[in-house]
Amino acid sequence: MEIKTVTVIGANGTMGCNIAGIFASFGKCKVYMVCRSMEKAQNAIPKSIKSIKAEAIGDRYIPATYDDLPTCIAESDLIFESVSENFETKKDIIERIRGYVQPHAILATGTSGLSINAMAELYPEELRPRFMGMHFFNPPYMMTLCEIINSTYTDKALSDELFDYAENVLHRAAVRVHDTAAFLGNRIGFQFINEAMQYAERYKDNGGVDYIDSIIGQFTGRNMAPIATGDFVGLDVHKAIVDNIYANTKDYAHDTFVLPGYVQKLIDEGKLGRKSKQGLYKTVVSESGKRIQYVYDIATGEYRERVKYRFPFVTRMIAHLHAGEYAEAFKSLENNHSVEAEICLSFLIKYVLYSITVARTSSDDIRFADDAMATGFGWVPPLAVIDALGGVEKFRELARDRLSSELRAQINLDETLKDLPLPSKYDYRSYFKGKQ
Repeated sequence: MEIKTVTVIGANGTMGCNIAGIFASFGKCKVYMVCRSMEKAQNAIPKSIKSIKAEAIGDRYIPATYDDLPTCIAESDLIFESVSENFETKKDIIERIRGYVQPHAILATGTSGLSINAMAELYPEELRPRFMGMHFFNPPYMMTLCEIINSTYTDKALSDELFDYAENVLHRAAVRVHDTAAFLGNRIGFQFINEAMQYAERYKDNGGVDYIDSIIGQFTGRNMAPIATGDFVGLDVHKAIVDNIYANTKDYAHDTFVLPGYVQKLIDEGKLGRKSKQGLYKTVVSESGKRIQYVYDIATGEYRERVKYRFPFVTRMIAHLHAGEYAEAFKSLENNHSVEAEICLSFLIKYVLYSITVARTSSDDIRFADDAMATGFGWVPPLAVIDALGGVEKFRELARDRLSSELRAQINLDETLKDLPLPSKYDYRSYFKGKQ
């Protein structure tokens, strides 16, 4: 597959800007940066260059507006649409460009969860085989996952070529996924994040948000605690993803996608997380210049200073992880039956089981769940968690012991854990950090 010219529509957005850098640097492509105004297009170019840390690629960008779309589209080998995550907005773009697409060109959308089939049907029949999803993760330079999503109309051979191009030219961790709600990575990741938010509400009198984040922190195999991750992504984005999954799925984890009321309250108040400088967390600079982190207290509806919780099982785990004593670290988790340790272990077990469940329905290879979580979220891959906890039989015992009989029946443990491709190709030791 030879791709020399790419048009990125919505190039001033965070994802469009950063993905343009991937095409310009790794792909060595000429990239049309299409925005609603020339000013936005020109401003997007230095941001794109900065995102990829490669000043030498500057001459590969061409700023353009929607008025220039006929020329840009007619010249392009690949058209990448990266406008806002709204079906009507994407429909408007498709209607603008579909008359100018060359017969050889590839059409791709960067949607994080909208129906690829529904968008494909907005194109004339002769273009539908050339349309597919190409979902990058943020920030693309650091998070290398790229989900390739076919519609029922997609030319499978062309999709395979794009997969190889993403893997070998753009240096992405490409995975093939089906056109299901939120696809693979976000379906798994946002289930975990939203259930953590629900637990924060359940345990609001114990501390709520920072209490739960302290129980499922970096020492459990992730770069950032789950609720803090939701704040980083943006609470409005989080809501859009979980609402979409809740409306379009009916699996055993369905209720874990209900957005908690306190999160909706913050969204209504415009407190969307890091991008609005306050959400579930916020940082305040004191008169002396000291940065103090505050957290939203669900019980009072006010912000308070973040608490540095000290749980004995966490202290022991972190000490063992620092010493490289991984088996001892996990034993200290399993053998501690405090409320906090039980919550922590149950989240790890449920994460594995839901990842496998989703991988079986949203892809053709369970190992893609490992790739998705490792390279899209920076989280310990689910199959690697089984390795860390002592193998599939030990994991089965833990699940039977720590999960409710009702949940075990819904999951069907034996069927879920059948014929797993173990061990994981990822080494779990690189993910479990000696940090809270």
